[in-house]
Amino acid sequence: MPSFTVFKGSKDGSIKKSQTSKPELKGDQVQLKVTASGLCGTDLHYREGDMVLGHEGVGIIEAVGPDVKYMKKGDRVGWGYEHDSCGHCKECLTGAETYCPDRQMYGEADLDQGSFAHGAVWREAFLFPIPDGLSDAAAAPLQCGGATVFNALYTNGIKPTETVGIMGVGGLGHLAIQFASKMGCDVVVLSGSDRKKDEALKLGAKEFIATKDKKELSVPRKLDRLLVTTSAQPEWEKLIPILAPRATIHPISIAGGNFEIPYMPLVLNGLRVQGSVVAARAVHQQMLEFAALHKIEPIMEKFPMTEKGIAEAMEKLNNGQMRYRGVLIPE
Repeated sequence: MPSFTVFKGSKDGSIKKSQTSKPELKGDQVQLKVTASGLCGTDLHYREGDMVLGHEGVGIIEAVGPDVKYMKKGDRVGWGYEHDSCGHCKECLTGAETYCPDRQMYGEADLDQGSFAHGAVWREAFLFPIPDGLSDAAAAPLQCGGATVFNALYTNGIKPTETVGIMGVGGLGHLAIQFASKMGCDVVVLSGSDRKKDEALKLGAKEFIATKDKKELSVPRKLDRLLVTTSAQPEWEKLIPILAPRATIHPISIAGGNFEIPYMPLVLNGLRVQGSVVAARAVHQQMLEFAALHKIEPIMEKFPMTEKGIAEAMEKLNNGQMRYRGVLIPE
């Protein structure tokens, strides 16, 4: 019977060390040893829940169930936000299982295990081989952060002739800059101040616009897409004039409340607001291979996988001081 250490949230928001035990492996279940875990902003939302935290996991397979066909002991694999789906509905059959009505997602299912742990048991069907070009630590934040921004671009038909605006240079934004630029797009970064300008340009941006205290914005070419990676509501009176006709807006960060945009400019300019979640499995695997091929990696800070280390990392992320993705490493 597999048993491993896990780290849970609690009512007061403190991190609690605990143990999880699982039945003997069955079907296509895989037991693995966690070697790295990303820290995502979503984890902060669940910090006060009685559940194991973390959904950006990388590990090494230690044992396999009787129906495992494609993976073996010793393989490096990753997993993300979705753990399972029905496999039979229209969404599953068309490769969009992240929208399956019976999907099993982080925070809603499998609350006894996560990536803040020393081990886990998952279905082979929802694990992803890690390409040789990616380290465990670099691959971990890609399991959600990387998959989220890649999915918004790739699944919605990005073209290398497009000008892509990326609002925010943080955990999602700094990955979106790299993916969009390596896809051949002209990348325009919008941020409050010039503080991150040099870094954004090094990551692949062609233009950088500091938006604070500016009444009007100007760009060499209007934006065909705008990825909103900040939780703050955009100032549409500034942004809509620099959007191309029929541009697509992708709100990909998590925030409460309503997403509000002026009605008439949306209609008259044919703008589209496209929601999306994390990548479906086929897109997720392509994201990892694309990242390895083009040497796309997160800028990260590492912390020990302990109660103290996790608490420190979460506090730093919550205060907006993380540069730019936290990665937890088991001791």
